Amino acid sequence: MKKAAALLFLFSLAAMAVPAAIVLLFSQNSGRQQAGKALPQAVVEKDRPPAVTVAVYRSAQGKTDHVALDDYLAGVVASEMPATFHLEALKAQALAARTYIIGRIIDNPTAAVTDTVQNQVYKSRQDLEKIWGKDYGRRMAKVEAAVSQTENEVITYRGKLITPVFFSTSNGQTENAADYWTADVPYLRSVPSPWDKLSPKYKTEKTLAAAEVEHALHVKPGGGSGELGKVIRRTATHHIAVYRIAGRDFTGREIREKLNLASTDFQLIRNGGRIIATMSGSGHDVGMSQYGADGMAGEGKNAAQIAAYYYRGTSISRMTVTADHAVAIN
Repeated sequence: MKKAAALLFLFSLAAMAVPAAIVLLFSQNSGRQQAGKALPQAVVEKDRPPAVTVAVYRSAQGKTDHVALDDYLAGVVASEMPATFHLEALKAQALAARTYIIGRIIDNPTAAVTDTVQNQVYKSRQDLEKIWGKDYGRRMAKVEAAVSQTENEVITYRGKLITPVFFSTSNGQTENAADYWTADVPYLRSVPSPWDKLSPKYKTEKTLAAAEVEHALHVKPGGGSGELGKVIRRTATHHIAVYRIAGRDFTGREIREKLNLASTDFQLIRNGGRIIATMSGSGHDVGMSQYGADGMAGEGKNAAQIAAYYYRGTSISRMTVTADHAVAIN
């Protein structure tokens, strides 16, 4: 969900296909059942409780694994957010991960998701044990707590699952979805995120060869030293909206993606055959800042408060697997 996975798939619960043996019953966090369109009944084998599994294409192995939902969520949370973060931040990540994958299952029940940023980064327990070594038991217990303590909870906006995009670190303020993807999404609006200034990714630098930049952008900016191009327009959050190089205009997103920069808040300085890119923040800056979430958790905010802060106007709703019917939220 940080890069390609952050494409704006807007999932609707008003009319959806429900895969066999998976039925979802939603209610608001008040516990009051919401009236809505009845969904098709699931076909459930007798004496077998319904189970939600996720088909995950393992890119390194070239095969598809079918992973129990909670195991999948643990693998995603452990891969997408440092396990050293506060528990409430990990719980907010679990909410986002569950919301995303349930939306995918509902929207396209037969399709597998990848284990990369195209969807959500996922590593198996065996993978994580190799990565974490002696810290595996302690870290996995914390991740599992984040998943279990948010069991069956998803993030909704006006009765529908949201697209829970997230990223690492902002430049101090998250970006409006409309300023990055051009499509306005009411719950993906800019908010201050001052906690990000403590992130190790808040200020970064990257050196590129001038020829590499010219090839990626198809421009000939000439030699010399000094700022490469100039900012034509910034967004309200100080991210670059339009940047001009050698008479050609690019969006900040185009520059970031073509040059593989950390952020759309950048400066490009040419020094002979090198281009020095200095960046503030890391990621597309839309939705939940992970380092911001950890900063909020450190100040005593819980996962629901974190989610409500970064996803404006949303609620935490409860999802229950049942065997006979489903009701969607209004």
